Amino acid sequence: MALFKKRTAGKPGEWYYCLEHGKVEEGPECPAKDRFGPYASRQEAEHAMATAREKNLQWENDPRWHDASSRDEDDASG
Repeated sequence: MALFKKRTAGKPGEWYYCLEHGKVEEGPECPAKDRFGPYASRQEAEHAMATAREKNLQWENDPRWHDASSRDEDDASG
């Protein structure tokens, strides 16, 4: 008896953005390491990269994530 069952194709209405192929797919066609999602709509998945860029920018500019130790490391390497 198998301990882990292979997951079948995604549920209808689950949308993903494949990083490997740069395309939107319904249901996970590619491995989890190569995709963003699931998203509720195709449109959300189409904007996955823009959403990721916005979130990364917010994180990079969030003072709560830039403590003294990370600034010290930046100063030492620069």
